[in-house]
Amino acid sequence: MERELNTRALRLLATREHSRAELRAKLAGEAAAEVLEAVLDRLVALGFQSDQRFAESYVRTKAARLGESRLRYELARRGVAEDIIEGVLSHLSSVDGAGDEFTRAREVWSKKFGEVPQDPRSWAKQARFLQSRGFSSTVIRQLLKDVSDEPAAGW
Repeated sequence: MERELNTRALRLLATREHSRAELRAKLAGEAAAEVLEAVLDRLVALGFQSDQRFAESYVRTKAARLGESRLRYELARRGVAEDIIEGVLSHLSSVDGAGDEFTRAREVWSKKFGEVPQDPRSWAKQARFLQSRGFSSTVIRQLLKDVSDEPAAGW
């Protein structure tokens, strides 16, 4: 029983990094809780599973499209400890191609909209979109103000 559980967990980890909580949820119905925890502990001890590595991988793949608050939420939802989340997000701007939050928000905005909001309704629509991606209201206001102030903008 334990051997099959270990094999299944390794197969899951071979496809991508998983948090401990994700593995626990995926394997929960296959064994008793004590056996499952023993397998998970062994995977951590052998270095096959690491919440730190999972968080770094997740941020690396999602940072270009999501703001810091959405990344924080998604990592917490996947069972990553708060101290690991803080550590990974503190190095966010050094992640390949991530840039600071304003730069990432501008990239997301230009890919989705690319044109200045022409009226308050379209401004609100663009702001809601950026907010749903986890960008802070300060960054959103600054971004939409900057693009509205650029030449050929107006409403």
